[in-house]
Amino acid sequence: MGAAEFLPKEYGYVVIVLVAYCFLNFWMGFQVGKARKTYKVPYPTLYASESDNKEAKLFNCVQRGHQNSLEWMPVYFMVMILGGMKHPCVCAALGSVYIVTRFFYFKGYATGDPQNRLKLGKYGFLALFGLIVCTISFGVTLVLS
Repeated sequence: MGAAEFLPKEYGYVVIVLVAYCFLNFWMGFQVGKARKTYKVPYPTLYASESDNKEAKLFNCVQRGHQNSLEWMPVYFMVMILGGMKHPCVCAALGSVYIVTRFFYFKGYATGDPQNRLKLGKYGFLALFGLIVCTISFGVTLVLS
């Protein structure tokens, strides 16, 4: 039995949203690369030192916005993949909201004022919580069937 027979056809939306997140992640990585050139932070330095670079905070905010997204990516992917098996349309919608809020989280952080990441970015945690609920629902369904 192939995946097409096991998964609901709407699961394709989950796959598409996950790929969209990959593109967002690539874009954030390119922004970090541009910030490295702008603020003169060579590889392999992960974070700039304020004692060596007067614009270290600006670079570090760009880097941190991407790094935080990388830290949450395994959780996001797991709850999208698993929750989407039972609730593909809901997960695709919540996953899309998460992507949009991650974009604004990154853009806000990249301003150099870390508080700006939360203006719209904070709503990503609501989307993530919804994805977790969908995944729990899938798990309960498996246990009870």
